[in-house]
Amino acid sequence: METKPYLIFQQNGLLCGVEVGCVREIFFLPELTPIAEAPQDIVGAIALRGSILPVMDLNLRFGYLWQEYSVTDSAIVIEWQEFLFAIVVNLVTEVKQIPAEAITPQLSYGREKPEVPDRFLAGFARCGADIIMLLDLDRLIRYSPDKTNIEMPVSASPAGNVETQNLHLEIDPKLLAVDANFLDKPHVFCPNATAREKAIFRERADNLRLLGESENSARIEMSLAVVVLNGEYFGINLGIVREFTEIRQVTPVPCTPDRIIGNMNLRGEILTLVDIRNVLNMPADTKSLSKAIVVEIEDLVAGIVVEEILDIIHLNLAEIATIPAALNSANREFLRGTAFYEKKIIAILNLQQLLTKGGVVVDEEV
Repeated sequence: METKPYLIFQQNGLLCGVEVGCVREIFFLPELTPIAEAPQDIVGAIALRGSILPVMDLNLRFGYLWQEYSVTDSAIVIEWQEFLFAIVVNLVTEVKQIPAEAITPQLSYGREKPEVPDRFLAGFARCGADIIMLLDLDRLIRYSPDKTNIEMPVSASPAGNVETQNLHLEIDPKLLAVDANFLDKPHVFCPNATAREKAIFRERADNLRLLGESENSARIEMSLAVVVLNGEYFGINLGIVREFTEIRQVTPVPCTPDRIIGNMNLRGEILTLVDIRNVLNMPADTKSLSKAIVVEIEDLVAGIVVEEILDIIHLNLAEIATIPAALNSANREFLRGTAFYEKKIIAILNLQQLLTKGGVVVDEEV
């Protein structure tokens, strides 16, 4: 069964997905710099790691009304065929592995005249009770209408009926893009934000700019899923992550260590859930965890339970620091290093070492 990982996010009440391989970075929305004469859906630019990136508002790209931004909104940086840009989304939720047979390429709406194909959607994915709209990045970036057919009355018959004729008119795309919905779009970023919100947006933009000035040209070394355990931040190599999932209907497994939470049916596959907090010398009784990261290491598949899945980030080699000497020596072999995230330090887990040598035994025959 061929599957692909998609980053799932919410926008304007809709669930959308984009291929994980095209996602370069995710961060909370910073202050945007407006750009004169940009297309209507390009609402500004950001300075990121020495480059200036255009930022697209998906609401405007889809033809919806412009909406005020919130400090809880996020920006997803996407690279497509060497073109780098960001999109504004309301909430990044998870990564899902979506099988090809769960995707419907196009919907038929039963109209007598053929409709223009969905311009910005590559398909619709069935994921349980949810329908996820998968973005077609090529059309999202490049599509621009340049012609239209307008049906106009040209004469009246003796009976008084109006005869029509299809006229093929060449129309400037800028005229087509001008819509009453956009007339009130402000020319400054978040004009109605409070002073505190404006300060947060500005601080984020400054942090991105300063980060770019301080970085060297080291290549990207790894992509990480940032997760929370007992309030502490950890990074898990995205290369071994199959998907993120909610925990539901767990069946306890008798005669197993406490760190084995139980088994869960994941679309017909029996998934063993593992709590790694004890191995990391962290208390495991603070509260029950509701999410799991499904990891696959060689022939081993397990669900690592976590408190929260925060983000997907990409780190340069220079950003990964060695493990502090003061760290408990029992944990050192299970960590690959540390890095900064949102002014906090994340510990990058070596899950392969932890699962195979940390006393965590996942055996389906247990």
